[in-house]
Amino acid sequence: MKLSDGFDARRLRQRGPSNWRTRLGALFSAIMATVGVLLTLAGAASLLGHPPALGDLNASPAGAAMLLVFGLVLLYLGVALWRRCRRRMRRSQELNLAPHLMKKHD
Repeated sequence: MKLSDGFDARRLRQRGPSNWRTRLGALFSAIMATVGVLLTLAGAASLLGHPPALGDLNASPAGAAMLLVFGLVLLYLGVALWRRCRRRMRRSQELNLAPHLMKKHD
């Protein structure tokens, strides 16, 4: 198959704007998920009877439970935001073709 002279393969991929905002968002969400894991572990360790890792913050069982729940929420939000940023970064690498020309993925 012979390609025509006017064909340029670079036109198939979009030249989108820089994705620094999504990279910073992914970095922030990864840090948020890491802090969530650490808070969850500190709350769980305090509930299981080990010495409190954060001083008076989780010395009581109610404070440790709140720390555990806050850590889990922070972990969930960090992972959700990280996945969203990764999906947005990957979207710029798709081909710029008409939808009816693409394969059907059910």
